[in-house]
Amino acid sequence: MSSKVKCSHILVKKLSEAEGVIARLDGGEKFATVARAVSIDGGSARRGGDLGWFGRGAMVKEFEREAFSLSVGGTSGPVRSQFGYHVIRRTG
Repeated sequence: MSSKVKCSHILVKKLSEAEGVIARLDGGEKFATVARAVSIDGGSARRGGDLGWFGRGAMVKEFEREAFSLSVGGTSGPVRSQFGYHVIRRTG
């Protein structure tokens, strides 16, 4: 089990928006392009959704659970947290 993962994410307010993000990704749009266009997490959005490397305990539980369960290159479905809905891609 890895002690750190590297992820990008796209954060939106509504489930329907998260589903729209997934549809755009499934349609071939680049993750970073969609993140810059729609993510409400301004800091990571400017970096194409990149959150860098992080260990356990650094993110909210729902996010962490999904991030650590993804394979490198994998993309999550909508993950609900107190901040909204995340679409997470593990990049490392």
